[in-house]
Amino acid sequence: MNRFSGKGLYILDEPEAALSPTRQLAMLSRIHELVQKDSQFIIATHSPIIMSYPNSTIYEINNGFNKVKYENTEHYQIMKGFMNNTEKMLNIIMGP
Repeated sequence: MNRFSGKGLYILDEPEAALSPTRQLAMLSRIHELVQKDSQFIIATHSPIIMSYPNSTIYEINNGFNKVKYENTEHYQIMKGFMNNTEKMLNIIMGP
């Protein structure tokens, strides 16, 4: 993200692939700095952290392009369910 500067259009494909959650948060901060300088981003991601950027427009690609709210994305729902019910989810996945 250090090579990026203001007033750009950036297209990123799964930038979270090699990033820890901490680095994903740092990336959000850098994206915000660049947006403040009139940059725009198109990002293909599975990361609920990256998707959480405020006021972003999110599309799910499933039988076409469907605009969706962050809280309604499959990735958010799965992560929230897992974090709120870790033991239950692990039992479902691995058995008791």
